[in-house]
Amino acid sequence: MANVPYGPTYDEMLHPDTIEKDLREQALKARKNERDPLNLFNITWKNETGEVRKIVLPKALTGVDANIVVLLGKDFPSGSHKVGPAYATLIEGCVDGTLIPGERTILGPSTGNFGIGVSYICHLMGYDAIVIMPDNMSRERYERIKRYGAKLDLTPGTESDVILTLERTHELMKDPRNFALAQFELFPNYRFHRHVTGGSAVEAVQGIGNSRIACFVSAPGSAGTMAAADHIRTVFPELKTVALEPYECSTLTDGGRGQHRIEGIGDKMCTLIHNVLTTDYITLIKDEDSVRALKVIQDGAAVMKKHGVHEDEIKAMADLFGVSGLCNIIGAIKMAKYLRLGEQENVVTVATDGFDRYDSVLDDLEQRELELEEHVLSRWFKDIFLEADTRHVKDVRGCSEKESLFAQKERDWLKFGYEKTLLDAMKDQSFWEAEYDKVAHYNQKIKDKRGTKL
Repeated sequence: MANVPYGPTYDEMLHPDTIEKDLREQALKARKNERDPLNLFNITWKNETGEVRKIVLPKALTGVDANIVVLLGKDFPSGSHKVGPAYATLIEGCVDGTLIPGERTILGPSTGNFGIGVSYICHLMGYDAIVIMPDNMSRERYERIKRYGAKLDLTPGTESDVILTLERTHELMKDPRNFALAQFELFPNYRFHRHVTGGSAVEAVQGIGNSRIACFVSAPGSAGTMAAADHIRTVFPELKTVALEPYECSTLTDGGRGQHRIEGIGDKMCTLIHNVLTTDYITLIKDEDSVRALKVIQDGAAVMKKHGVHEDEIKAMADLFGVSGLCNIIGAIKMAKYLRLGEQENVVTVATDGFDRYDSVLDDLEQRELELEEHVLSRWFKDIFLEADTRHVKDVRGCSEKESLFAQKERDWLKFGYEKTLLDAMKDQSFWEAEYDKVAHYNQKIKDKRGTKL
């Protein structure tokens, strides 16, 4: 693979209009060929006109007064916003001089989207890659990873066994030739989402309702996306931040460790980069509701129309969401009800990817259900969206709840060699501010390398 130019800074991912004009135009043209390295400069939440890619969900669907604003990740290069933290982690290593193509193999622990992002970024930037992920995920994810050239190292289980991918990654890291883009524990993931996703979320609500964000909702996964709230809170101090996790695997809520079907959100740990100081609530979402909701959005046009969703709104939602996106949407509806938000208030969440990697998930649903007639989809529409309840919401703003989350983090990470002094440092917001302040440092280092070949 030929060497490629260094990609964008954090600021340029947030504001692609600041990229040099000719380069920006070339990057937009490169979208026709996803393997063109200039697609590095398309890692942004913005479209070609500089607007944040988003959708405000129809209230006939959500059943709440508040505006549910969903940032859309499907049009990122590789089809998911996870390509952003993959790039951020790799580029920081590049400018620090620790990663040189041909000398290091990149490891990407993942349940799918981050692994796809790692495979894609390594393809563009000339690195060999190994993606470590469970062996029972949707087939579309494996196919996408292999298409970009990475090797697969599969661990037993499903989404609910992501901890095994972490253990396998640390085993492979014993070889000094391997370098892990460890999304659960490396802070470029935090920096990308705090700066780029958080800044984009603030822009996304301008002109909607009161142009403020009352609540930010996301399943943690690696907890990178949760970092967006740390930026949002600096602009809108009233923000409430909500972490969603599967009802069937309620690790952060009460230590539960069951199996679930919400691909892409991880579980069974409090990730190292999760700033639990700024998490206000934890809300449980049933996995089957997320899968059934996807079926309704994809195949329930007639049902949605009967319930008052306009035909153009139905068409606008087609193919925008995956299972984790529906999980986030359900959580946003629940929290709008729980917080009793009014029609001028906004709840923001994200759709990590689109439907293009979930056909097999709906195939599996159809195998498990006795019937999927219109009256069944109608019942699901009412139960999941319109009648979403406010049960299983845990307030974690108190000291004892924070200590419980920190204790979970210690149980998860001391065994991987992290020092307790580091974990204790995370109990003060100054730790997170210092990590975020490195954005300016890396912006400058990337600029200094611009034009240099990797």
